Amino acid sequence: MLTQVKNIIAVASGKGGVGKSTTAVNLALALQQRGQKVGLLDADIYGPSIAMMLGVAENTRPQAVDEKYFKPIKAHGLSTMSMAYLVTDKTPMAWRGPMAAGALQQLLQQTAWGELDVLVVDMPPGTGDIQLTLAQKAQVAGAIIVTTPQDIALLDAQKGIEMFLKVNIPVLGIVENMAVHICSQCGHGEHIFGDGGGAKVADEYSTKLLGSLPLELAIRQQGDLGVPAVEALKDTQVAQQYRDIADSVMTELASMDSTDGPEIVFE
Repeated sequence: MLTQVKNIIAVASGKGGVGKSTTAVNLALALQQRGQKVGLLDADIYGPSIAMMLGVAENTRPQAVDEKYFKPIKAHGLSTMSMAYLVTDKTPMAWRGPMAAGALQQLLQQTAWGELDVLVVDMPPGTGDIQLTLAQKAQVAGAIIVTTPQDIALLDAQKGIEMFLKVNIPVLGIVENMAVHICSQCGHGEHIFGDGGGAKVADEYSTKLLGSLPLELAIRQQGDLGVPAVEALKDTQVAQQYRDIADSVMTELASMDSTDGPEIVFE
């Protein structure tokens, strides 16, 4: 039930392992800290992870509303929904693409989201059925592409951008994850996975680099503990970087709204 959702943002990646879910969770919390009403949908049907990242207790199940809708699970103030709330941790989703796409459609449209400024959708990696279903079944305001700086990840990021452009979903920008490692002993910064790749791809597609995030142990630790970095480490530079990304996303959405005018039809 999306009637009261103002903006839907897809957080996507061309390949797995680039920190997309971590980015989606921390971005959602950063938007909330900026005064937005935020929902978070885990669209990764095969490998849902936001329940663990948000510290939602195992075997938590959504309540029914009017016997037609799921009531979203509240976690750190976010309205969330995930396949993890409907199955056990040991239940593999051995489904073909159309079945997974149908499950996404149910989670998206049969959740009583209520009034939201932003619904962040944590997409599975790749460019398959789930991505196409979201494009067809929801009015997506824009997509954020998460990548790491190495060449193979950037190649897949480009494929992700091309897919969203083909289904007429604007790309709000790129988040470069694991961009630099700061040594905890000496403070030296090292670009383990390469340097400047996210900015290069953003420039190639006339979009913007929303932010470059470090390869930092605390980000991973806090996700595993169920209290994401933006919430647990509010006064740190890392948390501020996520809030800066949220500010850039809000600016992009506002600029899109301001350019939407009436459609003039000549007959």
